[in-house]
Parts: sequence; structure tokens; C-alpha cells
Amino acid sequence: MPPTSIDTVITSRRADSPALARTCPDGLVHAVRAEVRLGLDWQQTADRVAGALRANLPGPAEILSAPLRRGDPAGYQSHLLYAEPDGTFSISAMVWQPGQQTLIHDHVAWCVTGVLQGSEYEEIFALADGGRALRPAARNVNLPGTVSGLAPPGDIHRVRNTGDTVAISMHVYGADISRLGNSIRREYILPVRP
Repeated sequence: MPPTSIDTVITSRRADSPALARTCPDGLVHAVRAEVRLGLDWQQTADRVAGALRANLPGPAEILSAPLRRGDPAGYQSHLLYAEPDGTFSISAMVWQPGQQTLIHDHVAWCVTGVLQGSEYEEIFALADGGRALRPAARNVNLPGTVSGLAPPGDIHRVRNTGDTVAISMHVYGADISRLGNSIRREYILPVRP
């Protein structure tokens, strides 16, 4: 069954298709590794990795080939660029055609995002009514160069491309998504209350 606009499709680099994917910049990998090895709590790590990503934010053509930068009308795409061998972090690029979005979800660990192209509309939520509903906590329009970090338990959000061009973002997760498939812990199908 083809993915829908809210499904995540994980595409990792294959040895037989080097023309499709680029690579993760070594400088970014080294900078993230240095921050993760400090062993701080998740929010501190997310904040420090956000600084490392901000200082090493690549252009879309540095990490993805032209065909991958176009996206897929069937759903947003996540392309794994790097997974640390010890499983402590991974780096991916997401490509969103106009109108594509995630479900409301949280993560298995900290996560950091940086927008490379286009814009992404992010809604952050908090649990309400004893966990039976969600309430909006923040809304952000993330433009190119915007970098932000989230850590559980304050990481419930939904991301969508509300623009009319393809959006591309880089994501650094405090987990090995090559093993997990993605970083989503839970999807929230709850009413959203003001």
C-alpha cells in the first residue's frame, strides 16, 4: 500500500544507488558527537546539538541529490544520512511537498531540527484534561536557518509544509533510527482544545 501524506517513509542510502543520496557532512557529525558525549540531560543535549547544527547547517544539495530534493507526492520522505555506530544519535533529511504533514506525535528521545529550504509550520502541544485532550502550547513558522530542539516530555508536535514549494529540513535524533525505523514514540489521536 502506498504511503499517505501523514506516513513516514524511511529511505536509507543503498550501496547500489550512490547517485541518489549525498552524505552527511563530517563537520556536523563530529560536532554532534562531541555534544552527545558530554552526557548531559536530554534538554541540555538538545540545546547543545541545536547550536552544533546551527553552526554546521548544510545546503540541501550538499546532502541530497536533485531527485530526492523533489519529494514524493505520496507522502513526506525521511532520508537517513548517518547513524552513529554506538546508537546514540542519527541524522536524517526530510523532504515535504506542499500540504504534507505529520500526525501529532512525540519522540523516543531528544530531537533537533533545522530548516534548509522552504518553510515548516510547527504546532507544539501539551496534554490537557488529565491526558484526554491536547492544548496548543506554541505555533512556529520555521524558515530556512531556523534550528530548534525538543526533548521529552515537552515534545508533542505536528509539522507541516504550508508553503507552495518543497520544504527540506535536517533532523538529529538522540536515537538510532536505522534500527528503530523512526523517532516517533507515540501518535496522539486526541481532541485539541483551546
